[in-house]
Parts: sequence; structure tokens; C-alpha cells
Amino acid sequence: MTIDGQAAPTAGTFDVLNPATNERYAAAPECSPEQLDAAMESAAKAYRDWKADEPARREALRQAAGALMAASGELAPILVAEQGKPLSDANIEILAAGMWLQYYADLEVPREVIQDDDSAFVEVVRRPLGVVAAITPWNFPITLASWKIAPALAAGNTLVLKPSPFTPLTTLKIGELLRDVFPPGVLNVVSGGDDLGAWMTSHPVPRKISFTGSVTTGKKVAAAAAPDLKRTTLELGGNDPAILLDDVDAETAADRVFRYAFANNGQICSAIKRVYVPEALYDDVVEALATQARAKKVGDGMAPDTELGPINNRPQFDRVSELVADAVKGGARAVAGGKPMAGPGNFFEPTILADVSDGTRIVDEEQFGPALPVIPYRDVDDAVERANATHFGLSGSVWGGDADRAAQVAERLECGTAWVNTHLALAPHQPFGGAKWSGIGVENGPWGLYGFTEIQVVHRSKRI
Repeated sequence: MTIDGQAAPTAGTFDVLNPATNERYAAAPECSPEQLDAAMESAAKAYRDWKADEPARREALRQAAGALMAASGELAPILVAEQGKPLSDANIEILAAGMWLQYYADLEVPREVIQDDDSAFVEVVRRPLGVVAAITPWNFPITLASWKIAPALAAGNTLVLKPSPFTPLTTLKIGELLRDVFPPGVLNVVSGGDDLGAWMTSHPVPRKISFTGSVTTGKKVAAAAAPDLKRTTLELGGNDPAILLDDVDAETAADRVFRYAFANNGQICSAIKRVYVPEALYDDVVEALATQARAKKVGDGMAPDTELGPINNRPQFDRVSELVADAVKGGARAVAGGKPMAGPGNFFEPTILADVSDGTRIVDEEQFGPALPVIPYRDVDDAVERANATHFGLSGSVWGGDADRAAQVAERLECGTAWVNTHLALAPHQPFGGAKWSGIGVENGPWGLYGFTEIQVVHRSKRI
């Protein structure tokens, strides 16, 4: 681990499994309560100087971006071994994290003048909060860490970062790489299981918790933060709908919908999770999606021809298996895939489910894996109502030949991001957050940085 800019070995460890084999890949350090206290104290001490030197913060973030990008060849294979994604995708993830760091190094947040007259000069400024506790998930451990590290540090906060116990290794390595970039205590990286997450969210030092993960855990984080009135940003689950309108080209739309549903093997909070298709196009779209699924090469992420890797961990593999089996038992038709693959590892066939509707668990819940239900509809108003009939509200998309018409439908979706004729179009400057149970607050852009600040009014009287 990295605490106060130094290597921090631990007495205990836990195993990290390679999801392609389900065998032990490495042992990760298990943080003790005393070590967490040390990390928090180090961050609190570093905050005093870090918050006061904006030029130094910008320069350090630029150096961190360069160091991360330069080390992608070293980091990406570690990420493949613990997460499962193809090596090319792992390299992209590392480079994307560098882009986020660079973006926030360059982002200007001007002081806002709200009054300048004979009586007073009044500004609204953004002040950092203090120490931030950040907890990241296993699907994009490095990119999503950068979504927290970059704005939090740019705003003048210091950070204690905990990766998922399923994917701690690459994050720990990044902590090691950046020990000489940030002053001691500015970025601390600790690892451990659920107990460590609970200790972090209830710890008295942090003034802010930034968490990405499941709705269930997000509610626990919010409850733990409440007694101390810690600020929170919660980016939680999604059950993201795609609505195809009756003027789309079925084959073209299916090709792109498949890409955004099965990216990272379906393990993306904002990936397409269910597709609503007009009855007249239904058979064509289902078959086009199934053709895509049958053609995909599933395998170890280090194999050069692999397009889809394994599901990251056994609990998630079991959940996907259960949801698909439940749908088939209820009458759904697995037009492609439908079952686990033979051999070691958490491999599941890319699955397209037809003859399925709302009320089936795989439609109503978030599957977070390589299985996509396709649902027919007759009326667009009905499709929108069904798409919105969920506690989730992260993102969604509408696909149509008439982009203006599709945009009008997209604006009716109850979600944080509504895409038109695309999906998963994410960028450092674009805010990302969820409605309803899908989250509190936003990440990215200046809005993401604002989430790591509090407003201060500086009121200077011109009258003595």
C-alpha cells in the first residue's frame, strides 16, 4: 500500500484471482484499522499545504498523467490478470485515466463575481473540503479511480483511495508509481475487503466520500456518512434502456446496440441493459443481435484474438447465470448463448434473449454481464413508460433515422444521460450522474470538481 508517500507492508493479505482461470494470481495487502488511521492522518496533514498551492497541484497532476500513460505497458497486463478484459481494452483504460488527470490539471474554475457596485464587491469562491475517502469498483478500477483522484486533488483536497478487493493490484501499483509525483499524504492507496470500506465511510477524518458501486452498498455508504454529515457522491447501478424507433435500419442499429451492450462484457454501469424494439422490426433486430453474439471470440484477455473476456468474479458470474436461467424458465428464448462456457474461468456465452418482457428479473434488474433481453413494443409512448418504470435512472438511448424525433423521445427518459443514436459517449468535460437510485451528485467536468468543494462567499464592503 501507499501511506504518507511510503510503501506500507501489511501483516495480513488476501488472494486476488485471475477470472480467466479462477486461480490465485497474487496476494494483496490487507489494511489494518491502525494503518487506515495513519493514512487518514497523513492526508489531513498534507491537506494544509496542498490546498494552498494551486500551481503545484496542476503541475503534479500533469506529471501524474504522463507517468500513468508512460506506464501503460506495465500496468495493462496486471489489469488484465485481475479484471479479465482484453489487453487492448486495458491499455485504453490506463490511457483514459491519464486523459482525466490532464483535463483537471488544465481546468480553470474562475471566481464568480456576483456584485460589484458602490456598496460592495462580492465573490463566490470554491474551497476544498479536506480529506476525501474514495472507493472504486472492479469493472473499470483505473478509469473510475481517475474520475475521483483528478477532481478531488485539483480542487485542493487530499485522498485515501480504496480499490475493490477483486481488482486492487493495478491501483496499488499506480500508488507506487506516483509516490514521487505527489507530496507525502496527498494520495494514499489502501486495500482490503468490505470491513475496510465500512471503516473508511465511518472514519471521523474524511469530509467527503466518493463511491462507485452497487445501489445496496451505496445506501450503506450514505447511512454511514449521515451521522457526521459527510458530503457524498454516489455513482450507483443502472438498468439502461435503448429504444429503437420504427425508422431505424435494423441491422445497423443492432450492430451498434450490441457494441454498447457488450462493451467490457456487459460490465459497465451505463451499458445498454435492455432493448425495446417495434414489433415490425423485432425479428430482424433479434437475429442481427444474435448474429453478433455468435461471432464474438470469448477468451483470456491476454490472447490476441479475444474480444470478450470473462465475468470478473464468481458472485457476479453466478448472478448472471441465475438471471438467464430464470428468464429461460419463464419462457424466454435464448437466440444466442444462454449458458456458462465449459472449462475453468468465469466465461459465459454472449446471450441474446427474445420473447421476454417487463416483469422478468433480467429486464427489471441490473444483470451487469453478457446477457441482453430484447423486448417488443407497439407504441412509443408505452416504450418510454416501460423504460422509465424502474428505480434506476443512470442513462438510456434512443435510436432513429430522424435524429430530431429521436431526441424528443430521449428527453422523456428519466435518467442522468440520454444519448441519441449512440451510447456510452463519455468524456472528461461531460457531467455523468444518475437519477433516482442510480446516484447522488455528478462526476466529470467542472461539475465533478464542484462536488469536491464547498461554496464560500467573500463579501468586501466598500463603505467604511
